[in-house]
Amino acid sequence: MLELTITDEQKVKVTLTPVTSSGKPAKVDGFPTWAVSTGDATLDVAADGLSAFLISGNLGDSTIIVDADADLGGGVESIQASITLHVEGAKATSLGLVAEAPVSK
Repeated sequence: MLELTITDEQKVKVTLTPVTSSGKPAKVDGFPTWAVSTGDATLDVAADGLSAFLISGNLGDSTIIVDADADLGGGVESIQASITLHVEGAKATSLGLVAEAPVSK
């Protein structure tokens, strides 16, 4: 499980790096699928399914499920991961001082 926090003005890229139980690089069969199961975040998934931008929605939490086939043969062995995306309101970072043109007194 992955837990991320972003503001309502941000998106974050998440990349899959499948590994075996001993931590060695592994392949998956076909293209992994990404879906928002709860919340209103949106996804921009790469064509190969190995990465996606998680795009903030309204304030609150979204859960994203990533599913892939670990069986490189004719069968299907589904493996899943979940991501919790917390979206917070963006905070002021500047007071934005603006001066008007001088006028006669």
